[in-house]
Amino acid sequence: MSDSSKKRLKAQPKGMIFALDIGTRSIIGIAGTVEGEKLRVMAMEKEEHTQRSMIDGQIEDIEQVAKVARTVTSRLEAQLGFKLKRVCVAAAGRALRTQRASYKMEFPQPQRLDKEIISQLEAGAISEAEAAFTSGLDIDSRRQFYLVGHTAVQYYMDNYPISSLLDHQARQIQADVIATFLPSEVVESLYAAMHRIGLEVASLTLEPIAAINAVIPKNLRLLNLALVDIGAGTSDIAVSRDGGVVGYTMVTVAGDEITEALMKNYLLDFNAAESVKMQLGAQKSVSVTDILGIEQTITQDDMMHCIEESAATLCREIAEHICEVNGGPASAVFLAGGGSKLASIRAGIASYMNVDVNRVAIAGNNFQTYAFSDTYDLNDPEYATPLGIAISAGLNMITESFHVTLNGSRARLFRNSTMTVLDILMMNGFSYQDLLPRTGQKLTILLNGSQTVFYGTPGDPAVLLLNGREAKISDVVYTGDSIDFTPAVHGQPAQCRLKDLLAGSPDQAATVNGGVVPLDTPLKNGDAVITASGAPAPGRPSPAAETAGEPAVSAQPAATSEPDAPVSPAGGIELILNNKPVVLPGKPDGSPYYLMDMLEWSGIDLENPTGEIVLRVNGSDSTFLQDLKSGDRLEIFFAPGHAGKPK
Repeated sequence: MSDSSKKRLKAQPKGMIFALDIGTRSIIGIAGTVEGEKLRVMAMEKEEHTQRSMIDGQIEDIEQVAKVARTVTSRLEAQLGFKLKRVCVAAAGRALRTQRASYKMEFPQPQRLDKEIISQLEAGAISEAEAAFTSGLDIDSRRQFYLVGHTAVQYYMDNYPISSLLDHQARQIQADVIATFLPSEVVESLYAAMHRIGLEVASLTLEPIAAINAVIPKNLRLLNLALVDIGAGTSDIAVSRDGGVVGYTMVTVAGDEITEALMKNYLLDFNAAESVKMQLGAQKSVSVTDILGIEQTITQDDMMHCIEESAATLCREIAEHICEVNGGPASAVFLAGGGSKLASIRAGIASYMNVDVNRVAIAGNNFQTYAFSDTYDLNDPEYATPLGIAISAGLNMITESFHVTLNGSRARLFRNSTMTVLDILMMNGFSYQDLLPRTGQKLTILLNGSQTVFYGTPGDPAVLLLNGREAKISDVVYTGDSIDFTPAVHGQPAQCRLKDLLAGSPDQAATVNGGVVPLDTPLKNGDAVITASGAPAPGRPSPAAETAGEPAVSAQPAATSEPDAPVSPAGGIELILNNKPVVLPGKPDGSPYYLMDMLEWSGIDLENPTGEIVLRVNGSDSTFLQDLKSGDRLEIFFAPGHAGKPK
């Protein structure tokens, strides 16, 4: 198509879905529109790579891949009469890694389990998976991995497995999850190739997710089914069970190993060996010229004998990976991709899985559930991934119109179902540790024989806004939503120097651990300090002691003390916190106290949350930044079944 013709093309219609499957051997493009509940495929094009610019599904040569993608796109534009601009793509599974992890929460008494508690449970499991995954990486590796999704494989309620926790009551719950990670270069190379030819990436998903969306409709996912997409470089695997997709994995053995076996045995170049492999699937013999110029005739029986070992390896690896991710053989297996057409693959996988060969089928029959065409036969298993990308986008499994802004920029999304605020944060580099502040580490010393505790400064809570309003991590995110997130800031550790204990009489003698030290010596945990006066320093009690029913005391940012009665220093305020009186001195800078200042006095353990944080002032739900005044009654506690909105 000439440049002048391109200029005359109309812009891509809003409802036009354009998908590119960028594979190891070829690029397939599909364009269509949604009619009812199905995608109508209007145009389809395929072009082989002229060079090995893709290795095992990952882009090696961005310029060459972009060149082939431009060819496919131009042909589609010529058919449609539209200039294509927005493209849906999928990241390859070659570098996909998964990590299993579990997380448990316990409550002092049976609690009703709402969505927020379940989100916190899953977030804890995701955090464990991230930690385990990171610890397993090569310390010298410079690869940066991103969490791109997770699946809750199993829930437990009071040690019994259960499919859903919502609205049940329990004292102990657990979630087992599979978290999925991809290296950043896989995604960045896709974006770079598309940008090079002027295409905007409208949606991005994982290839195994796209393929399973085309091959295994949602109404079949109650069954334990496995999809294997056998490409040229990798074989992607996805498993469904109990209504959802429960795991992904991939095998680094695929169609290229078969081609390479033919190359070595018959002295063929790669393209000739690839041609033999494809033709012998449809005819009994093929004539080919080897690299020495000698013509050979290869029969189907000859080829099967030649590739027997490579095919056995492929089938064994696929069967083992299915059993690994599924915890045993699947009830049935669907084979997709160009490699699925190879004779003996079905029987080989069935044999290694020890299931009837009729339980292993070639994909394609279910494509009609979500797609149709007046022009093309869509039942080819090679179309699983390109159709899956287009179907996912067109039917709102992942859609070009679904976009979310995070901190002012468009969030990177790997979307396959309903998404929450937590999903967005996790997909864009944040962790569960960014959600809750931690008070700085406390300092405990022995002062004149009495244990004295100094407390670190309170942390600053995270700020989480959804469309300008305070949000929960379990809130569902819809297209066009805007998220603003400022991570929690941990407080500073407690600090105390010897001279701070002698503020009243700086000239008095004192020892630290039996020795004389300079007055500006920083004290450490466990230090024993003896002063000439033998009196404890003024300070504040342990927040936990206050909530245990001890008398209220004057609170100062120093060490434990037990004055005879509450006093309110100038500028201070008196409060009731969780039904216990607390007296606070005025802040040195004259600023007001906020509700977040009282977190460490509440007795809750922010490092081990047991539910939704409830914040109330004078009986009304409040926020961390609520300023306080004398006489206010405060409530701060974890309440899993609380219906009010946490702040």
